[in-house]
Amino acid sequence: MREIKKIIVHCTATPEGRDVSVGDIRRWHVEDNGWSDIGYHWMIELDGSLEEGRKEHLNGAHAKGHNSDSIGVVYVGGCDKDMKPKDTRTEAQKEELLCILQDLKARYPRAEIIGHCDVSSKACPSFDAKAEYRSVGDAFV
Repeated sequence: MREIKKIIVHCTATPEGRDVSVGDIRRWHVEDNGWSDIGYHWMIELDGSLEEGRKEHLNGAHAKGHNSDSIGVVYVGGCDKDMKPKDTRTEAQKEELLCILQDLKARYPRAEIIGHCDVSSKACPSFDAKAEYRSVGDAFV
């Protein structure tokens, strides 16, 4: 079983309001990148729906150098209409993101919640996830 040390929050880097499905991302990752499956373990759609991506027991493909010990959670959006980084989370996405992060912390209490930008030079997820979710799951540690 994998030891999960990080829960990494991502954005799809798509324009605000553009609907993207887990099938779309799976197609991008498999057909365009040649990967075996979608890189993220969980995805949150614009309406707050939570969709499963890659199975959690499998290494992700979402943060180079960190896939073996992390879970990847992505929300749809993260860019303005000009493709500049912007926190575009809807209220429904914010609520569901908090719920899935609480659930993951309950299952992986020693894991740190961070943004993709904390382990790469990208702006993703277009907000400071490490600061925003610092106290999630404190009761579990």
